[in-house]
Amino acid sequence: MMNALAWLSEDPTLFPDIDDALTDPNGLLAAGGDLSEARLIEAYRRGIFPWFEDGQPILWWSPDSRCVIDPLSFSPGRSLAKRIRKADFELRIDDAFSQVIDHCQQRTGDTGTWITDEMKAAYLDLHDSGFAHSFECYINGTLCGGLYGLSIGNLFFGESMFHHVTDASKLAFTGLMKTMANAGCPMVDCQLPNPHLLSLGAFELPRDQFRQILDKHIDKPSIDWSQLRGVCPVIW
Repeated sequence: MMNALAWLSEDPTLFPDIDDALTDPNGLLAAGGDLSEARLIEAYRRGIFPWFEDGQPILWWSPDSRCVIDPLSFSPGRSLAKRIRKADFELRIDDAFSQVIDHCQQRTGDTGTWITDEMKAAYLDLHDSGFAHSFECYINGTLCGGLYGLSIGNLFFGESMFHHVTDASKLAFTGLMKTMANAGCPMVDCQLPNPHLLSLGAFELPRDQFRQILDKHIDKPSIDWSQLRGVCPVIW
């Protein structure tokens, strides 16, 4: 029997179990609600993320399988490692969060962005609250690439990335991997697979295994991001 799509109540802590997500489309779990900090944090804690376009209700997803990457086993490919050794760039953390999300919004705009103005405002609030963070790549002082996501427990939940110069987003990604590996983070959630993420070492994990890792690490102490803001060294 096909599960019916749930509509969320006003209580931000109430979500259906992720095993109740639809199989077609894969992972669609619920609709409605809002993008308050309380609801978003509760969603990520349960393995759920929002993804919708302008004109749609807020849609909540938990696909099976899930695209993830293990920072503890991450190693840059040969060409990326060569670019890192060239050292013609600078990585920073949380120096330009709003600019990173602006660039990510513009990047997806041509094909129907899921980063609506409502989403952007919500993640800016999460940044102000210390949950959302950005990794930025600068070349000659200019922001050329970056990514942002959420840090909850000992896990990181990636949201989007952009680049204006070849390899810039990959370089920012190596900064994320090094930072999370140093913190002992076992998993960065990439949500949905694409060729770019798979080329960086991401892989698909069955949802039940994803939930096991999530449950084990979501309540562990988070990184003290206030100590990391600024230049991010990358050594491989």
